[in-house]
Amino acid sequence: MGTVTIGVSISVPEPHGSLLQERRAGFGDAAAHGIPTHVTLLPPTEVDAEALPAIEAHLVEVASAGRPFPMRLCGTGTFRPVSPVVYVKIVEGAEACTRLQKQVRDASGPVARVLQFPYHPHVTVAHSIDEESMDRAFEALADYEADWPCTGFALYQQGADAVWRKLREYTFGAAMVPPQATHVEHGPLPAR
Repeated sequence: MGTVTIGVSISVPEPHGSLLQERRAGFGDAAAHGIPTHVTLLPPTEVDAEALPAIEAHLVEVASAGRPFPMRLCGTGTFRPVSPVVYVKIVEGAEACTRLQKQVRDASGPVARVLQFPYHPHVTVAHSIDEESMDRAFEALADYEADWPCTGFALYQQGADAVWRKLREYTFGAAMVPPQATHVEHGPLPAR
């Protein structure tokens, strides 16, 4: 069956995903339309196609143990000069993303791997383009903000055309606890 290149990520929902993808293309990033807007949990990884069922079963386990969490993007950052990337920062939900990616890449699982760089959750908006365009991306999205409840993640496969396509979505198994439910009120109950 050969090998396939997969990735696991949290999709940035609409309208934010399309808007950031269009902005990325507008900065001159030729890969923009082949990469859905996302937060990476497992970077591009080559695996035997025969391993996909075991990988999917592993991701079902990870998702079923997970619980929704709030995600909030705000402002820009960069990995330059180490890596030619400009990104939108995750200011809420980064810790949950970090835990999740560790579970996806767990040493006992079917997609255990060592990362090239330390994990830093982000949303790429420019990659490997000229410095002037990278600067423009950094400045143009400096005030960008978006938020949503993250309720799961997805498995993607890169095609021969370099386009990433969603194979399957995985929804978290536990219900989200509303913020007001975590506060305990003291005093008498209101009369009915």
